[in-house]
Amino acid sequence: MSVYDKLKELDITLPPVAVPAAAYVPYVQTGKLVFLSGHIARRDGKPWVGQFGRDITTEEGKAAARAVAIDLLATLHAATGGDLNRVQRIVKLMSLVNSTGDFTEQHLVTNGASELMGQVFGDAGQHARSAFGVAQIPMGACVEIELIAELA
Repeated sequence: MSVYDKLKELDITLPPVAVPAAAYVPYVQTGKLVFLSGHIARRDGKPWVGQFGRDITTEEGKAAARAVAIDLLATLHAATGGDLNRVQRIVKLMSLVNSTGDFTEQHLVTNGASELMGQVFGDAGQHARSAFGVAQIPMGACVEIELIAELA
């Protein structure tokens, strides 16, 4: 099954590639690796604001991380020249979770993105990962995730 068939099965439509909010580009390719800049969680086109341990739950965060993953897929689609079937492997995700000092479920929040990569790419979507709790993310977003992928 192609990646696009899987996206259709999951009822996912790729959004337009997010415009960088500062002095950086959405992705850089070197050799077979493509590095995607961090994407923040958005809801209804605006930053999905909140801090875990204060005003947002782990389950809401999992949905936010999944939303970030969909945006990352849109950028990866652009980086592959419009063919996600060129993705040989999702190599790594790095997740920043806006959280209080006593919140310890960053890994569960990040599962929202990791699980989607597995659903879309199968075994090639299984990746290395880091999930960090941070005091703040740009624009007050609850989650920011970056991605590294290998292209065929």
